[in-house]
Amino acid sequence: MRRRTVLTAAAAGALTAPVLGAAPALAAAGAPGRPRGLEIRGCDISSLPKDEAHGAVYRYADGKQDDPVRILARAGVTHARLKVWLDPADGYNTKRRILPLARRLRKEGIGIWIDFHYSDTWADPSKQYKPAAWAGLDVAGLTRAVRDHTADVLGALRRQGTPADLVQVGNEINGGLVWPEGKNWGDGSGGWDVTAKFLRAGLQAVRDTTPRARTMLHIASGGDNATSRWWFDNAITTYGLDFDIIAQSYYPFWHGDLATAAANFADLAARYDKPVVIAETGYPFTLESEDATNDILNSESQLTEGFPATPKGQADWLRAVADLQAGVPGGKGLGYCYWEGVWTYRAGDGWDPADPASGNAWENLALFDFGDRALPALDVLGRYRR
Repeated sequence: MRRRTVLTAAAAGALTAPVLGAAPALAAAGAPGRPRGLEIRGCDISSLPKDEAHGAVYRYADGKQDDPVRILARAGVTHARLKVWLDPADGYNTKRRILPLARRLRKEGIGIWIDFHYSDTWADPSKQYKPAAWAGLDVAGLTRAVRDHTADVLGALRRQGTPADLVQVGNEINGGLVWPEGKNWGDGSGGWDVTAKFLRAGLQAVRDTTPRARTMLHIASGGDNATSRWWFDNAITTYGLDFDIIAQSYYPFWHGDLATAAANFADLAARYDKPVVIAETGYPFTLESEDATNDILNSESQLTEGFPATPKGQADWLRAVADLQAGVPGGKGLGYCYWEGVWTYRAGDGWDPADPASGNAWENLALFDFGDRALPALDVLGRYRR
């Protein structure tokens, strides 16, 4: 995730399947008297090493300070998502940085979810900039680079005794990855043929280095069935990509209401006979900001009806998202991941890895308040539908 315009591109024109009608119920029952649990109740903690380097501390709700990884583990978080960049300007989110973080996670019993961006900076639907080190490579060279980079990171994790449990080959890749060659639409792009080459190389590297890891392909269209069908029809039906989990970003302020998203996830699980997961979601606990940067969520008009920007509203949103996943028919809803739940405000840890003065536009959506105390939503994330 990053500030972005969500890509629909050629999706609407390429789609032939009908748009969904009525949504399924949002809650699903398991055994009588016991709601169905979710296997994945995750949190993206990619910003943590840099935030800690700039003085961030984390506290339980009662104010007691502790290691944030331990706080997440004690709350019941099952997986932590770590993004990987190749050579960013600030030196964070690299192989060298995630290895010690993975050791901390394994010590506390939290699963490791690796999120490859194949970039030196943010990759999302509006941009998938190739790393500077790959600038002179042709398609064959880029394919090898995707494979080798994926294998290098995952191999290092395995060798230190912290193999990845979940692996994303690409981040929010609606428009493909490693642009322009891997762009799947528009003039000057390689189209789906090249997109599929890059994805197949990354997926094979996961199988070769970490065969027990589950793989996922991730787009940002949680409430958009037309784009979702276009994308996964290409990936699965046309190009036969072999992966395990359909992953989607789902933010209500970009991707629509809960009922529409529930219908989309139910359709995808049935259409492709694969489990689904919400790889990113988030909601504000306040509309105030702790720094001078205008936050992504800053207006009542951006909120979802019934979910105010309060600690309770944030917690209620996560219950609704958990219910959405539990309601996917056939038990195919694996769960969800809260995006950058530990990215609290600290000067020097802003959006732009090349600009130390850049601000944080997410601190009012973190799972810790402006006093660094865990919010009620963290308890919901870890314990609701356990």
